[in-house]
Amino acid sequence: MNGKNSVGATSSKRDGFSGRWGFILACIGSAVGMGNIWLFPGRVSGYGGASFLIPYFLFVGVIGFSGVIGEMAFGRATRSGPVGAFEQAVASRGKDKKLGAMIGLIPVFGSLALAIGYSVVVGWILKYMLGAFTGATLAPEDVSGYAAAFNATACTLGNNFWQILGLAITFLIMAAGIASGIERANNIMMPLFFALFLGLAIYILTLPGALDGYRYLFTIDPVMLADPKTWVFALGQAFFSLSLAGNGTLIYGSYLKEDTDIIGSAWKVALFDTLAAMLAALVIIPAMATAGEKLSQGGPGLMFIFLPNLFRGMPGGRVLVIIFFVAVFFAGLSSLINLYEAPIATLQERLGFSRGKAVLSIAAVGIVVSIGIQGIVSDWMDFVSIYICPLGAGLAGILFYWVYGPKFVREQLQKGRERPIGGWLEFMTRYVFCILTVLVLILGVYYGGIG
Repeated sequence: MNGKNSVGATSSKRDGFSGRWGFILACIGSAVGMGNIWLFPGRVSGYGGASFLIPYFLFVGVIGFSGVIGEMAFGRATRSGPVGAFEQAVASRGKDKKLGAMIGLIPVFGSLALAIGYSVVVGWILKYMLGAFTGATLAPEDVSGYAAAFNATACTLGNNFWQILGLAITFLIMAAGIASGIERANNIMMPLFFALFLGLAIYILTLPGALDGYRYLFTIDPVMLADPKTWVFALGQAFFSLSLAGNGTLIYGSYLKEDTDIIGSAWKVALFDTLAAMLAALVIIPAMATAGEKLSQGGPGLMFIFLPNLFRGMPGGRVLVIIFFVAVFFAGLSSLINLYEAPIATLQERLGFSRGKAVLSIAAVGIVVSIGIQGIVSDWMDFVSIYICPLGAGLAGILFYWVYGPKFVREQLQKGRERPIGGWLEFMTRYVFCILTVLVLILGVYYGGIG
């Protein structure tokens, strides 16, 4: 093979991360999102505290050392986004590369669709964050008031200004490129996110009743641990929290230097993503306990209705709500940047667009469509996460681990790594991970979403 079909042929034309930690922080930023903040605490509470944490930690380890390393290495090996990577994999077996390019459009479409839905959520967060500074976020007097305020925001065409402003911030960062835009932004946002949430957790710990929340969080309920649903939703939480879909992690991997230890980077991403989820749980579950309540639900209602109402009654509530929504905005913005990167890079690679032209093109689509789906964003996100994301992850796993084959995979993952990779690699990647992606798809359809 030669030309752009050869492995890594486009590397000389591509931007990239300036350092290993810049890449790691960007990947952490892509993984840390609303699933960590509004979904994870609710699931921990609903499925027995530590009884949920045990299978969740297990699945994070398995997926981190199979799916995450695969998408990173697949991107670096091909120096392409999903379309180019899938095309090269198919061409490596002497098949028509157009087939690979067509398959590669699936995760690109999934990334764009998820980004469009996420744009609506980031618009909500931005409105509540700035409202925290002005006092508007804490203005309602009770839960029904908070619910009415959120419903007015989340309805059709209910949040146009803040949504467009959030997208403008996103695309300005992305227009600056990988090292100067995405890497630099994540180098600021991710340390601040962890610092802010850690500060919240320490403060909540000092409040009366918080220990009841910690006690529940770290207590094993044998009945819940034996419940298959606990394991099903722990799998879904781990899978989607690590942002596997054959797009975002793969495209970030394509900007990675050859001497970077991908396995070492992957476990750090998995670790810090898990820490982010645990910090959210250590804030939210004990905070509910201080009010004598048990967390009964996750999702937007938790973040935009119940938590602001809870913070309002706490000492220093005005400061708490500011810290909370600033940290949440950093998490949402970093994830949104990652989701939009795959379609932007695809326009650059396939149509020869400049970075600026590609960003403007995707920005136009993102703004128009995201405004149009404000009233149906939940159904939109459910469809993409249930069907498109596990399909994209599964296709990436099959093409990298099976089509390229174990020898190629081992060579790519050994780059930048001093210690030889053990014999676990082939079993974990070719069998365990690929089977898990099928399970995530089937279980997601059956349960109406598990991530």
